[in-house]
Amino acid sequence: MADEIAQAQVAQPGSETIFGKIICKEIPAKLIFEDDQCLAFHDISPQATTQFLVIPKRHIAQISATEDDDENLGHLMIVGKTFSAVLGLRRGYQMVVIEGAEGGQSVYHIHLQVLGGQQMNWPPG
Repeated sequence: MADEIAQAQVAQPGSETIFGKIICKEIPAKLIFEDDQCLAFHDISPQATTQFLVIPKRHIAQISATEDDDENLGHLMIVGKTFSAVLGLRRGYQMVVIEGAEGGQSVYHIHLQVLGGQQMNWPPG
């Protein structure tokens, strides 16, 4: 996790991201779901027994940069909820959106992280 924080300190909004490359199919991902608005795929470095990401196809760098995105952001949440059930996370899960350097954001393309499959802790570190 310390690596992720170090990356967050140097990451910059506006740069090309790994998620953009996944959307364009330049980088493979273990897809769970895709529609015209978003992709859901398994995290390559999960921090829980089950972890997947839901990302909008339209580039939005940060939650603080959203404007008229209510429908799109709501769609990400519904996809996260739907596929949490599909993946068996019936006893609970966490949905996390990370914002900015101090929040630990290392990829400047908004993404909903869904974590579960084990007892999750609160508060986060």
